Amino acid sequence: MKKIVIAEDHTILREGLKALLSQHPDLEIAGEARDGLEAVRVISDLKPDLALMDLSMPKMNGIDAIREVRRCCPGTKILVLTVHKNEEYVVASLKAGANGYLLKESTHQELIQAVTHVLDGKPYLSPGISDTVISGYLASRQHEMVSPLDLLSQREREVLKLVAEGYKSKEIAEYLFISIKTVEKHRDNIMKKLDLHSSSALTSFAIEHGMVESDKGLS
Repeated sequence: MKKIVIAEDHTILREGLKALLSQHPDLEIAGEARDGLEAVRVISDLKPDLALMDLSMPKMNGIDAIREVRRCCPGTKILVLTVHKNEEYVVASLKAGANGYLLKESTHQELIQAVTHVLDGKPYLSPGISDTVISGYLASRQHEMVSPLDLLSQREREVLKLVAEGYKSKEIAEYLFISIKTVEKHRDNIMKKLDLHSSSALTSFAIEHGMVESDKGLS
């Protein structure tokens, strides 16, 4: 039995994935997560064979969660399941350590094929991703793209995402198990590094760079 953790913030889709994958006798749904932080904790605890990871999740986005999982659980394979077709997301996911990238528009058959490939140690890219995206990824390995996000540390990206989602410093401190003073220090450093001067500017930046969705970031 191969153990799988599903990290997806939409309950209906998460339940649907559980139902589909549970039909296969050699696959076991060992756990699930509704946001990026929970995903890292659950995967760290269960050490599954495969993590099925959404990219647009609350509290910590999928790409940062992939980085954390790759650090704590190098033996866990990671298959991204997302709506994002943009080259930027594909490249970022693979660079973070994902083993496969599947679009949510894929069929049940494609889902099982992707899961099987990744569990067998083979990379998988959804047929819905164009040759242009694949070529762009290969080119980026030679010419690394510089993003303003590269200026921020992993913890600063986590704080920025939570700020953009509307969480207060006290709530952020509780989520990340750090002090309020440390949260404020990270916030100040983020503003200085990005040359931004308000919470609304931080939120706009996070939305522009795909860290949060606009409806979540402004709620």
